[in-house]
Amino acid sequence: MCRWTAYRGKAVLLEKVIVEPAHSLVRQSLACDEGKTATNGDGFGVGWYGERAEPGLYREIMPAWSDDNLRHIARQVRSSLFFAHVRAATGTATSRTNCHPFAVGRWMFMHNGQIGNYLALRRRIEALIPDALYDSRMGTTDSEAIFLAALGAGLEADPVGAIGATLARIDAMMAESGAQQALRFTAALSSGEDLYAFRTASDGKPPTLYYKECGDGLMVVSEPIDDDRAIWKAVPPGYALVAKGDAPIVLQPLDASLKRAA
Repeated sequence: MCRWTAYRGKAVLLEKVIVEPAHSLVRQSLACDEGKTATNGDGFGVGWYGERAEPGLYREIMPAWSDDNLRHIARQVRSSLFFAHVRAATGTATSRTNCHPFAVGRWMFMHNGQIGNYLALRRRIEALIPDALYDSRMGTTDSEAIFLAALGAGLEADPVGAIGATLARIDAMMAESGAQQALRFTAALSSGEDLYAFRTASDGKPPTLYYKECGDGLMVVSEPIDDDRAIWKAVPPGYALVAKGDAPIVLQPLDASLKRAA
């Protein structure tokens, strides 16, 4: 599976979060501690909000640890809200269009996890994407399909409800198909102002997800990016983290529970 980092707060250079820390995402691309696979070398991506409403994206198929362009961009780009993701593919091609984050309009999304029996269910899952959004389907991943399906399910008005309802529909498809693998899901979502993160699984074993408030910022990560693990808090299974405006962080249960959740 994959590793990712999301940041929201006072504008900082990307390198301060994704390159410089002792266990940064770039280092995790070569050797992570809590992922299903130790290396995450099937491409990477960064997405950031700047002068425009829609995010900028830089995605590449080479491993993050070997891309000098990423380091140069991270040294120059400053943002108050950005995502970074290193990919370990689970059955779909290594291509730029399959690298995270994904963006539609002002919304940006990235994911770590799996849909059990995805290749057999792909056509049914893609049918959840409304016609008006299907042209935004550039790759073949389950992650992008979930994002577009949730947009079609009312994500702009109710992000947590739309993600929960979309996962429940997919889990029902998996149950009908007799899928043996679980639905596992950690993800980050942003409108350019607010930040949402999600952690759930149909077998009660979701991928790891942590957060910490640091000075003027919030970081949400697949695994801690530094050695001070005591200050990182785990997002509970079955919950969404919601950071909106100047309001305190809220941990909100996902509206739709997965049928096979423990």
